[in-house]
Amino acid sequence: MSDLRFPIGKFVPPDSSDATQRARLIADIDSAPAALRRAAQGLSNDQIDTPYRPGGWTVRQVVHHLPDSHMNAYIRFKLALTENEPAIKTYEENLWANLPDTQATPLDTSLILLETLHKRWSILLREMQDADFARTFKHPDRGAVSLDWTLALYSWHGRHHVAHITALRERMEWA
Repeated sequence: MSDLRFPIGKFVPPDSSDATQRARLIADIDSAPAALRRAAQGLSNDQIDTPYRPGGWTVRQVVHHLPDSHMNAYIRFKLALTENEPAIKTYEENLWANLPDTQATPLDTSLILLETLHKRWSILLREMQDADFARTFKHPDRGAVSLDWTLALYSWHGRHHVAHITALRERMEWA
């Protein structure tokens, strides 16, 4: 692996989307919490506080980042489904990763949060119609962003961060 930042490769949006592809992406959303729990399971405090790459976040920061990020995504879905191209706000994820709750909160709190969030999100995703996935929100940097694109991004995002931890475990030979 040449670039530790992208252990599964950079995000590449799909050219198109259909029900079969969406089902696979939703399955990724479903499986992300369990995959993250498995990836972090059994690590010591020293291991949890190890960056996944030089200059990168620690395992602790990665675990807490996933529910932070995915809560934002879930809210973006709800906004796009209930408003006409709502403007969304970005957030400073690196600053969030350094807030005191990242150090003080047990990993299990964020793992449970991600599990319950994804249960809700998956229900929403499964009930959406084809036309719903074409709905958009307005991103300050990207412009109009479809829910199809966003679903693909967050399918990748969960797998991407789980791979940060699993790749670190492999490199460090942590059981």
